[in-house]
Amino acid sequence: MRIAASVLAVAAVSTLFAGAAGAQVKDYPSRPVRFVVPFPPGGATDIVTRVVAQKMNDQYRRQVAVVDNRGGAGGVVGAEIVARAAADGYTLVMGTTGTHAINASLYAKPLYDPVKDFAPVTPTALLPNMLVAHPSIPAKNVRELIALAKANPGDLSYASSGNFLYLSGALFTSMADVRMLHVPFKGGSQAMPAVVSGEVGLSFATIVSSLPLVETGKLRGLAVTSAKRFPSAKSYPTVAESGLPGYEAVAWYGVFAPNGTPGEIVRQLNTDIVRIVNSAEVSELFLKQGAESYATSPEAFAKVVLDDVAKWGKVVKASGAQAN
Repeated sequence: MRIAASVLAVAAVSTLFAGAAGAQVKDYPSRPVRFVVPFPPGGATDIVTRVVAQKMNDQYRRQVAVVDNRGGAGGVVGAEIVARAAADGYTLVMGTTGTHAINASLYAKPLYDPVKDFAPVTPTALLPNMLVAHPSIPAKNVRELIALAKANPGDLSYASSGNFLYLSGALFTSMADVRMLHVPFKGGSQAMPAVVSGEVGLSFATIVSSLPLVETGKLRGLAVTSAKRFPSAKSYPTVAESGLPGYEAVAWYGVFAPNGTPGEIVRQLNTDIVRIVNSAEVSELFLKQGAESYATSPEAFAKVVLDDVAKWGKVVKASGAQAN
């Protein structure tokens, strides 16, 4: 009788908690959702996050999304905050290829697991880059650049600002089997002037920062790094079609919740954010920032993360870029 009573008591408590959890899911979001941006304000990740957050507020006609910039250590600080947060859907991170694919192998002892510690919600945008050259570089396209690099091993240099842009170059040199000198800068505001002045010959840079310089003749645009031509730079071929088949280096931004977040909340967030990202207004806003709207299911996004962890892990290993 005591055993039966205990079983009934446990069942009653379980039912009570299940009912409470169900009510929380049904009422979601009942308080502000914290969108962590793992980078400082003003960058592309910050801009994309703020667009999504504002549109969520507009959609619900109240403030349901609050942006919180927590930059540091290449996105590690902000991502770890969300990895350790309560799995209730009220703390999210706008992750990137860097925070969830590159950092997985870049750090010997990462502070979070980009796969096991997160529940993918949806990607929001793709950000391809542009391979640009100083006008003094005697190469008009990728094929000519590769030939020039092969004839002059180690003489050509390329600037980068950030791990992803550096590894975009590392992937290029590895696939083309050439040697070029990498010159790192803290940010695009330092890297681009160095290329414009001719101090550094080449750069893998964001389209939004490089295209205006290309259109005014200060730099030469050789190719974009996406698998297909980019809508706002259609006159420029891809690296793959202009001399290096199979090359693709595109950064994505995407929303992640802590692992264990209820599936109903993940699906609701996916529905809300996919609607926002696919709207004509947001697509146009992203294009002006050199990004392209990109949204899909949580399952498809999870595969993107897994594939990119494997892809960029190989590039990190080949480049010898792993940090301690």
